[in-house]
Order: sequence, then structure tokens, then C-alpha cells
Amino acid sequence: MATEYALEEVEKKETYSYWRMVFKRFRKHKLAMTGLVILVAIIITVIVGPLIWRVDPIAQLEGPYELLSPSRDHPFGTDDFARDVLARWFAGGKISLMIGFAAAVSATIIGAVVGLVAGYFGGVVDAILMRIVDILLCIPTFPLLIALASVLGKGVWQIILVIVVFGWMGDARLVRSVVLSLKEEQFTEAAKAIGVSPSRIMFIHFLPNVMAPIIVSTTLGIGSSIVYEASISFLGFGVQAPLASWGNMLQNAQQYIWNAPRLVWYPGLAIFITVLSFNFIGDGLRDAMDPKLYR
Repeated sequence: MATEYALEEVEKKETYSYWRMVFKRFRKHKLAMTGLVILVAIIITVIVGPLIWRVDPIAQLEGPYELLSPSRDHPFGTDDFARDVLARWFAGGKISLMIGFAAAVSATIIGAVVGLVAGYFGGVVDAILMRIVDILLCIPTFPLLIALASVLGKGVWQIILVIVVFGWMGDARLVRSVVLSLKEEQFTEAAKAIGVSPSRIMFIHFLPNVMAPIIVSTTLGIGSSIVYEASISFLGFGVQAPLASWGNMLQNAQQYIWNAPRLVWYPGLAIFITVLSFNFIGDGLRDAMDPKLYR
């Protein structure tokens, strides 16, 4: 027990030093910091916005109020169903970001567990799990996403489940490759020699060492999940009206691209800027966590 405690203390000190270095280097990455500032601003806006702009996003205005131009009463105008676009933009942002975060984090957790188990045990377990991963990676993702969405139903949680089902394989292969190299390290042999259980080795000793690629993958995965949600909802298989998401706000907007282009620009730019911000943050984290630059 004393040897195991000493081993954990050394790992904690190294981990603390490493993450301090990562934070310092991340702050120097201009694009990543720009993306972080923009992303925080968007998140605060979609959370605080409805508290200030108290308009029901699903309420239809009575009267001929379809496709109104931006005004004091409706800063983003109204859509083809006479609903306030600004209120729907706030509500849609919440749902799109929630789907992005929930789907990416869930897929990463599943992929990390599969990768840890496959890499640590190897042999038949590794072969079976990796063949499942290979089969799923060979399937064209987007058409199957649409098919699965139509089978499971159209809603927020169904979309999250659909994205998770086809979003964990890359993380599994990534974590497995790192674990295979960690198995040859001396601290692994020392842990086995003093009788540490496989689950403790995987989740206490291995998991902190694979956090860097997992965090980068999750960050990039959030952006991809938002795009998947927008694409599925745009085609009518995702979040359904009257609920709003940035994706389904684009569903009927193409009909009014010439006489009301704002219906495309508001949600479209939100998706573009949000995903670009996540990509910038992911690039910054990847550079900051590069072990080759850690001396």
C-alpha cells in the first residue's frame, strides 16, 4: 500500500505540473483564446438572453405578422409562422449547444471505456472490440444517422442517442493506442507487481494519461455534433417544431432566401461561428497538450 501511495503521489505531481504547462501554453494560442472568448459570449447570450427578451419562442403572433423585417418590437424580425426569430434563436442555441455537449461527452465516455478495456486486456477482447469498431467505421455515417433518427423518433434525446451511437469509435481507437504504449511503462509493471486490480490500473493510472487526447477529441466532437444536429434537423428528421434549434430554423428558410435572407443568416452564422470556435479551441488544446513539446 505504501508503494502504491508513493506511486500515486508521483503521478499527481507530474500531472499537476503538466496541466500548469498546458494552461500557460493555451493562453498564448491567439486563435484558441479568440475562439474561447467567442464561445463563452455565445453561451452567456443564449442563457441570459431569454431572461431579458421575455418572448415565447413558440407563440404565433395574431394578425398578418409573417416575415416581418427587424424592428424595435422584433429585432430579428419574424419567421413564416409569425414567431419571433430572436426568441427562437435563443431557444435554438440552448438546444443545439446542449445536443452538442451531451452527444460529444457521452460518445467520448463510451469510446474511452472501450479503448481502455481493449488496450489493457488485449487478445480476444481487443480483437472483438476493434472488429466492431472497424465494422461501424465502414458504414456511411450520415445516411445511417438519418435512417436511425427516423426509426428512433424525432426529438432532442433521440438525436443525442443517434449521434452517440456513431460517434464513439474514433475515441476508442485513440485511447486504445495510448493504452497499448502505457502497458509497457514501468509504473504499470510496478502496479501489477503490488497487486493493483485491472480496473484501478485502467481508471486511476491510465485514464489521467489519456485525458489530453480525450479532451481535444471531445472539443472537436462538440462542433461535429452541432453540425450533425443541424443537418438532421434541416432535413426534418431531428428536433421538431414548435421546438427550435439552429438546425430546424433553417428547415424552411431556403424558401425565403431572396425576400427574407435573415432567416438563413441568423442561425447559419451562429452554427458557423460556434463550430469554428470549437475547432480553434481544439487546435489550441492539441498544440498545448502535445507531449513532444513537453520537456
